[in-house]
Amino acid sequence: MTKPIRVLLVDDEADFVETLAERLEIRGFEPSVALDGPAALERLKNFGPDVMVLDLKMPGMGGLEVLREGLRKSPKLPVIMLTGHGSEQERDEALASGASTYLQKPIDIETLAKLLEETTSAGAAPAEEA
Repeated sequence: MTKPIRVLLVDDEADFVETLAERLEIRGFEPSVALDGPAALERLKNFGPDVMVLDLKMPGMGGLEVLREGLRKSPKLPVIMLTGHGSEQERDEALASGASTYLQKPIDIETLAKLLEETTSAGAAPAEEA
């Protein structure tokens, strides 16, 4: 990779998301972490990620709301929903709302890293400023 892929990781489980960020950084990615929806939207604007990995269930502003608002501001941003508690209906709603992929936790880090590379090399543009 010439320029690291910038990954915005959004999850209210701090230990999980910090560990995920460390593992991605070791693999050459440039991760940034947000622990809730409002922080995610702020990081989206300031960090300019190439892809967002977004938890579905978060207190306050949930993942679907972050997905919709994030894509309104950055319509070409690939979003990977990653959840441990999602239903088939929520999966369908996330994909219909613009998520690129919907995955269940736990996920193998190598599988996620490969997906991030494939998602960003498929011609997706980085986030655009609102």
